[in-house]
Amino acid sequence: MLQSFDPASRELIWEGPVARPADCDRAIAAARAALPGWRASPVEDRIAVVRRYAAILSERRADLAQLIARETGKLLWESDAEVGSMIAKVEISIQAHAERTGERAAHMPFGRAVLRHRGHGVMAVLGPYNFPGHLPNGHIVPALIAGNAVVFKPSEITPATGAAMADAWAAAGLPDGLLTLVQGGRATGEALVASDIDGLLFTGSAGAGAALRRALVDRPHVIMALELGGNNPLIAWDSPDAAASIIVNSAFITTGQRCSCARRLIVPEGASGDAIVEATAALAAQLPIAAWNEAGDAFMGPLVSDQAAASAHRAVSDLIARGARVIRPFEGLADRSAAFVTPAMLDLTGIDAPDAEIFAPVLSVIRVVNFDAAIAAANATSFGLSAGLVSQDEALWRRVVEESRAGVVNRNRPTTGAAGNMPFGGLGASGNHRPSAYYAADYCAYPIASFEADGVTAVPVNGLNRAAA
Repeated sequence: MLQSFDPASRELIWEGPVARPADCDRAIAAARAALPGWRASPVEDRIAVVRRYAAILSERRADLAQLIARETGKLLWESDAEVGSMIAKVEISIQAHAERTGERAAHMPFGRAVLRHRGHGVMAVLGPYNFPGHLPNGHIVPALIAGNAVVFKPSEITPATGAAMADAWAAAGLPDGLLTLVQGGRATGEALVASDIDGLLFTGSAGAGAALRRALVDRPHVIMALELGGNNPLIAWDSPDAAASIIVNSAFITTGQRCSCARRLIVPEGASGDAIVEATAALAAQLPIAAWNEAGDAFMGPLVSDQAAASAHRAVSDLIARGARVIRPFEGLADRSAAFVTPAMLDLTGIDAPDAEIFAPVLSVIRVVNFDAAIAAANATSFGLSAGLVSQDEALWRRVVEESRAGVVNRNRPTTGAAGNMPFGGLGASGNHRPSAYYAADYCAYPIASFEADGVTAVPVNGLNRAAA
């Protein structure tokens, strides 16, 4: 039996059966049966269903936001914003489909050349827990618009949110078989990936992404879009007080549980860097932490589970054992569940630290002698999701945007800044060069180039002399 709990109160939220391999096979079979009619329907009809889904989300916004807050521990204002992003995704996806995967024709001497796009077929969507509505929604909506069927496995940590999404699609009138929910953990995901799918759309850890690459290495016909984590650098070079607010919003928002959160703060050696670090530590010390249903404004809630907190504590202890100096400790909160933690800062200058993502509010500080060293430190990672610069200097920004190896590179804004009408994705261990958000349309359909003539007429055959014949 699968269960999910409120990480703040440990209250049971949802429980239900785990999907077995046979259940995954049945879901795929149902998708195969429903696919031809959906694919053949006019795109306007598919869009009408998707827009009804957005209307259902709008009607259920308050309840869904509360459910996401309870299941993830996120504060209610942030969960409400997540549902808002889910709703907005519909119109953005409609626009992206038309712009990036629409149909167009060009006149040719023989007739016309036509570009069309066609959905791949049955797409498996594996969702994460940190944005259990918004991130899988960003795969599902464009996939359905493109004429695909979807089998959706939410994170085993947030099954209730996945069930609520499936219910909203049913209420919108999506025909049976086009979105089937399978609940479970790793074994269910492995069974789904091993089944007869045409595409895999995944958001999660780099380790899981690497395992999925290996699982599909002999199945090149399965399109794969991976949105993974990041060991993201933020270079802060001047303006200490303003920089501190950008750094805090980069590193500690969503309790550090965004794949685009800044993990490494790179500052100049000396007084300027000291001022940036001190201002950031002072602001971090003031961040209010609370459960989603407590009165007042707060910046952070708990991590998603006690287990997630324990994993982060082990990673921090390892860094300290390697020689990291504690600027702000990573601690639990008295009289709270173990999922509640404080924002931490560690000085890793000169330390041989693992190139790994700590999915928690833990920020490493690295001091460098000059900006060349800052760029080198920023790029000293196998990841490549997000990066940023805080500086008034335009010349430094030109260097960062040209030399950073990341899919999201921001200036004087948090590294977590992103928009649905822009691509979102990374390089290296952060993805497989198939960014999501506005570019999700690209991996939900493949192009078909056609050269067409209405009448059947002979065409020249080189080497033959028709007159002589």
